[in-house]
Amino acid sequence: MEIAPAPTKARVTSLLPNDVLARVERLRINPQKRYTNRSRGEHVAQRSGSSIEFKDYRDYSDGDDIRFVDWNIFSRLHRPYIKLFHEEEEMHIVLLVDASNSMKFEGKFERAKELAAAFGVMGLSGTEKVSICAFNQREGRITRLRPHTGRSSRRALFSFIEQIDAGGDGPVDVGIEAMLREHRGRGCVVVLSDFLTQGDLRRSFNLVYSAGLELFALQVLGPTELEPEVNNDLRLVDSETGLTLDVSSGGDIVKLYQEYREAFQRHVEALATSRNGRMLTTSAKDPLEYVLFDQLRRRAWIR
Repeated sequence: MEIAPAPTKARVTSLLPNDVLARVERLRINPQKRYTNRSRGEHVAQRSGSSIEFKDYRDYSDGDDIRFVDWNIFSRLHRPYIKLFHEEEEMHIVLLVDASNSMKFEGKFERAKELAAAFGVMGLSGTEKVSICAFNQREGRITRLRPHTGRSSRRALFSFIEQIDAGGDGPVDVGIEAMLREHRGRGCVVVLSDFLTQGDLRRSFNLVYSAGLELFALQVLGPTELEPEVNNDLRLVDSETGLTLDVSSGGDIVKLYQEYREAFQRHVEALATSRNGRMLTTSAKDPLEYVLFDQLRRRAWIR
């Protein structure tokens, strides 16, 4: 008698393996400043309110709700004190996927979509409001999934991300500004891009901060962008502008490139951190599990 193998469970989405999805559902995005809206949610606000998490006491005043009087203290001190609690509010999580031509190199675009799906699941599992935008400068517009909440919205999230196509020459800073023109609400924005732009990131990061959004700038680069090898004379072609650059082989050009790339990376990180944001560079060749459960957790992006 032969025992038939157990049937393989179908994948919920092509973006994330089922085992990764199960682990992601238990994670939450970990903002530093907790910019929140007044709707109820899971994130603790900066002001007092009503939840189960105790904060402090204050003296009773006429008109206060006697349900919040601490009667144990009253019995000892014969003076009424009101218990204060942290208020839990809803955080709006915005995901911005760079879908320009430069992202079509060495799996960067596919990795950006995987990470967008993971961040979206974290938000929906935590009862936060989640919206997603993709920008590729086709007629200067973005495609957008309106804000959704709850686990039941995962299907809409996955479907939207799976259908995003890459193409166009739009710089990421223009995409950020286009997203902000349609966005409403405080929270955080996760920008998934290679950040290889000639644009003004200072202005766009300022606008993000002014909008009450904490910036998570996640730079996704290809392996040869991080560790290039030049063995012969080459002609490099910019995938978005079409401009060319002839390069002769030699260690000096690679060293110069690495110095420039690392300086630019530090520049973007400084722009983000000076506006209470964060920036992290990752390789598209690294296993998704390593990025999610090692890199992002060690940097306290998620918890």
